[in-house]
Amino acid sequence: MAHIQPFRIDIPDADLADLRDRLVRTRWPEQECVDDWSQGIPLAYARELAAYWADEYDWRSREAALNRFDQFTTEVDGLPIHFIHQRAPRHDAFPLLITHGWPGSVVEFHKVIEPLNAAGFHVVCPSLPGYGFSGKPTHTGWGVERIAEAWDELMGRLGYQRYGAQGGDWGAAVTTQIGRNRGRCVAIHTNMPLGRPPKGLRDPSPDELAALERLDYYQKWDSGYSKQQSTRPQTLGYGLVDSPVGQMAWIVEKFWSWMDCDGHPENVLTKDELLDNVMLYWLNGCGASSARLYWESFGSFGGGGPVTLPTGVAAFPREVLRAPRHWCEDNYTITRWTTMPHGGHFAAFEQPELFVEDVAAFFTEYR
Repeated sequence: MAHIQPFRIDIPDADLADLRDRLVRTRWPEQECVDDWSQGIPLAYARELAAYWADEYDWRSREAALNRFDQFTTEVDGLPIHFIHQRAPRHDAFPLLITHGWPGSVVEFHKVIEPLNAAGFHVVCPSLPGYGFSGKPTHTGWGVERIAEAWDELMGRLGYQRYGAQGGDWGAAVTTQIGRNRGRCVAIHTNMPLGRPPKGLRDPSPDELAALERLDYYQKWDSGYSKQQSTRPQTLGYGLVDSPVGQMAWIVEKFWSWMDCDGHPENVLTKDELLDNVMLYWLNGCGASSARLYWESFGSFGGGGPVTLPTGVAAFPREVLRAPRHWCEDNYTITRWTTMPHGGHFAAFEQPELFVEDVAAFFTEYR
């Protein structure tokens, strides 16, 4: 059996000093020409967040909070993989694999791991290849299909012959592929089901109209990042890995756009929470390596055969790509569909109580 090594986050002081120096020396662009976020993250808010990051944000306390979770690394298919493995005290606890996406990280789950433990679940949260504290692939081929196989191997290595899988964003694509592969997985749950409008759709329902409007907005105004990351991730990486404000702006603008936040990200998350997530990209220099997953798999996102495993869906109203249930039924064997009252793309981060309640209710019967 491959070695599993305990891991603890311990960032050198020199890295934190370098970060602050770069923040202080930021070369700022001129102010946007509009009075909203329609041209991107506003200069005033970017400066406010950067100043807080440089002078008030306390990484050591945030690092200690993340280190309350049991963390490990292990090599899977030649690549070091970082993961949280938080076991529940119950003898009959059910293993649950949760996968993040972009521009997220394992930080997204810091408010749901302990409640899921309390609900009777062992929780495994890996960092995607090229993200956080996982290794960065040096060769092509680390797309969704390979990650899904690696995650199933990881769960087997941890001694789990039956488990459930959950995910959103890229985590939804990986979880869907795990469901196709079956392997040791017995059921999946997602907060971003992959579904497309039917061909020749006529007389759409109000729910379909809302989904089509959201899709149209995404394609016109919200998808430029994916075109760049899926075509030239390396070029983008030079700016993101060199400039902390550049990396922060690239990520936080998407939190504004994709959360159910009534126009401002701090209506849902604190500055500290936003920066915790950014730090996992900045400290590990993941600007290019995280974007390469788009180069590997964006063209096939949503493709593939149907999932025959039982599937639960938590449908949050501000999801990036909303899909009514009947758009998804050809892709999944849906046994539970919950329409949520509020929340957006980062479900566990934004609405941890709703997330835990639905995930726990779905997987309870598979213990």
